[in-house]
Amino acid sequence: MASALLVSCGQGVLDPQGPVGAAERTILFNSLGIMLAIVVPTIIAVIAFAWWFRAGNEKARYLPEWAFSGRIELVVWSIPLLVILFLSGVIWVGSHQLDPYRPIASKAKPLEVQVVSLDWKWLFIYPDQGVASVNELIIPAGVPVHFSLTSASVMNSFFVPQLGSMIYTMNGMVTQLHLQADKPGTYWGQSAQFSGDGFADMNFKARSVPAATFSAWAAQSKGQGPKLDAAAYATLARQSVIERPLRYGDVQPGLFALIATQKIAPSAGPVIGRGGPKSVSPRSKS
Repeated sequence: MASALLVSCGQGVLDPQGPVGAAERTILFNSLGIMLAIVVPTIIAVIAFAWWFRAGNEKARYLPEWAFSGRIELVVWSIPLLVILFLSGVIWVGSHQLDPYRPIASKAKPLEVQVVSLDWKWLFIYPDQGVASVNELIIPAGVPVHFSLTSASVMNSFFVPQLGSMIYTMNGMVTQLHLQADKPGTYWGQSAQFSGDGFADMNFKARSVPAATFSAWAAQSKGQGPKLDAAAYATLARQSVIERPLRYGDVQPGLFALIATQKIAPSAGPVIGRGGPKSVSPRSKS
């Protein structure tokens, strides 16, 4: 009864808002249905056996010397084998169709977004628009988004549950991810891997807006606010938790490549016993 109350909960993998999230929910439901094919009969059989072989049932046969039944062995082994075969088929097909590196079929040109996981915040760079934001991801609805992801320090994990496909970010490496939001909305994004004292506050909002609104946002942000160059990035990369999202009106060309190839030195990473992260205001960051 308690779990039934969670059915209406939003902002999760069972409330997808994009093609990848919807496909992953289908896999979850298919896997659940396949596994119930063995779970439900087993529960029924346990209850039926307990009732039939009760002490007061004189019709139940007592076979103290019984040791083997080919028919029982056939049922016991064939059903789990079929379940494994069906599950492996679902996983095989799904792992190819939902490969994070596989582009989403669309007539629209994908939006390029470069992601850097910092301690303890998320940096989003829009190379084609020449702007950047921290802890705020703005994307156009109905348009595929190609993410290139890396880490400034320790391994982390990028996850927007309603859009699907959690993927790791690693220092000195670039991973790829393709997602799409079908309609405008605000979706919860988070770090899905513990990364130190400020992990609990390492989340962001993914805002899906109409294409015209996104273009207006990018144009308005261009030239408004500080420039994100190597020096500004070094300040941003310090371990801290920001109070509200930041925006940069200009981005040094090739900055993401410098971070990913470690031409900009990686951050030190979490240190045990620091006494908790410091909160940095947007004014002091800029």
